Amino acid sequence: MIWLIFGVMLLAAALCVAWPLYRRERRLSPGLLTGVGTVLVVSAVVYSMVGTPVPPAMPDVGEMMASLEARLAEHPDDLDGWKMLGRSYMQLENYPEAVRAFERAVDLEGPNNAQTLVSLGEAVLGTDRDALTGRAGQLFENAVTVGPDNPRALFYAGMAAAMRGDTPLAADRWEALLAQSPPPEIQAILRERIAVWRGEASAAPAAASAGPVIQVDVSLSDDARAAVGPDATVYIIARDPAQPSPPIAAVRRKASELPLTVALGDADSMIPGRLLSSFDQLEIVARASLSGQPLAQAGDWYGQQTIAAGDTVQIRIEQKVP
Repeated sequence: MIWLIFGVMLLAAALCVAWPLYRRERRLSPGLLTGVGTVLVVSAVVYSMVGTPVPPAMPDVGEMMASLEARLAEHPDDLDGWKMLGRSYMQLENYPEAVRAFERAVDLEGPNNAQTLVSLGEAVLGTDRDALTGRAGQLFENAVTVGPDNPRALFYAGMAAAMRGDTPLAADRWEALLAQSPPPEIQAILRERIAVWRGEASAAPAAASAGPVIQVDVSLSDDARAAVGPDATVYIIARDPAQPSPPIAAVRRKASELPLTVALGDADSMIPGRLLSSFDQLEIVARASLSGQPLAQAGDWYGQQTIAAGDTVQIRIEQKVP
């Protein structure tokens, strides 16, 4: 069970790392590709091992959350209740409320529980994808200090160290993670990345084709344009219809630039060895983000289609995320 949880955590963390790198560079250099790609490959291996979980039938989520909030209002010192509330908000992707709940849990039990610090750090990452080098990174540093064997703390603190350029420390932390005997497939990938950080090996990205793979004509409906405004960030994302997360490729534009035609090619791919040109079908999503975040939030507007690779597709952003 711990490696199932760890695998889900790996995927979430990889997305947190990939997007700020992509936004900052506007392209993925070989070094960035190999670093982010390693994390994503690890998560893909774990996903393939455990399959897709089938969630059990759940009662009304709104009623459950309201009941838990009411109980905590009456018993504000219920530590387990605040942790449960934080985990519930994480599942709902309501990261600001998850931060609030985990902050209260840390206040109640003090800063010496590595697991709670990691949970708070993950929630902070949900609100700010660049926070791995900021507040979230510091929380993971604190977590690995008080819980040097915590796998999630070791993973995140290793990634934070690598992003700061402290690759020897990153290698130390992932070696400690390796010592916890993950599955053989994960061990091999961890060892490869550790070797790169130690300067004992080099990694090269997969070869990419030169030309565009698809052309996307993106436009906004009148309702969407009025709702999002000209400064909203528009993400044009290519995904595998069979496994939408993580995305294969993405570019970013402003709503004021629409309508426009965007060419997506292998140079826009986010993961080494996972190129647009290797897919027969692609799901294209264009989303106007009110928050500026790449993950969909309530109130965003979007349009999407599934097409054959090599086609030109017209996407009109006219649906609202509930």
